[in-house]
Amino acid sequence: MRQVTFANQSSFEKYARKSRREEFLSAMDRVVPWRELEALIEPHYPKAGKGRQPVGLSIMLRVYFLQQWFALSDPGAEDALYESPVLRRFAGVDLGRAAAPDETTILRFRRLLETHELCGQILDAVNHYLASRGIRISTGTIVDATIIAAPSSTKNSKQERDPEMHQTKKGNQWYFGAKAHIGVDSKEAIVHSVCTSAASVSDVHMLPDLLHGEEKKVWGDAGYQGQTAAIHQAAPGAQDMTSRRVKTKAGVDEGQKRKNRTKARVRSKVEWPFRILKRIFGYTKVRYRGLKKNHEWLLAAFALVNLYQHRKRLTPLGA
Repeated sequence: MRQVTFANQSSFEKYARKSRREEFLSAMDRVVPWRELEALIEPHYPKAGKGRQPVGLSIMLRVYFLQQWFALSDPGAEDALYESPVLRRFAGVDLGRAAAPDETTILRFRRLLETHELCGQILDAVNHYLASRGIRISTGTIVDATIIAAPSSTKNSKQERDPEMHQTKKGNQWYFGAKAHIGVDSKEAIVHSVCTSAASVSDVHMLPDLLHGEEKKVWGDAGYQGQTAAIHQAAPGAQDMTSRRVKTKAGVDEGQKRKNRTKARVRSKVEWPFRILKRIFGYTKVRYRGLKKNHEWLLAAFALVNLYQHRKRLTPLGA
């Protein structure tokens, strides 16, 4: 084990205790399959040569995940590493030996993941890891989408809004941004499929891409009504369990309302990943311009959402 310097030693306060952030990072450190993810990225990571030596892959991957968990920009992540000993210890940054990764290095690592489309592979690797621990994707899928806001102001260097983002109306409120579409396992609530579009794109257009093809049942809200043919094309053996609209010209269909209520008991699981993404990880606004960058970010984010959901089952008793 590498010996740490005094710059990385914890303080000696008599009444110190672990903060919630420390407990969170300790739990996630135990459940993330670091070895598998590093092996996935290592073939594409810069090798040491005669020039400037690259920062360790383990450090950069951990910093990237810190950005996901605490909604940190590239400069914000650099500042946080200097400000917080807790984040430095998690990332493996020892200021007694080397400086923390700067914002340009953090940016280049993120672009490396985007260029080689590794974030989708990270999601697949995490789901494979969960399956090896007995948390498997079953034959039921719940589909849904959520709006991720984007800056609508034109007060920027280009004097324009992001051309790949659009607005949509939900209820009486208008929203501008992107939309994250997900397919979630109906038993374990594991996110197995992710699509990203402008907010104006209808949920039904992404439906076939959210199914893995082995489904026996597909759940969705009333916005997916009338998509039975699309479901059968993507998953031939699937039964359409999407909710139906209950208001008709004759009034409210009470029988259909009861059926929708029964379906909602299963369909509600799709809200769990969205809650973690927005309320726990704080991802309520897109971080970058363009759909491609935000799509890659969402793929990695939902991989971490899956691990967070099942952290107690993945952590050995007494750990």
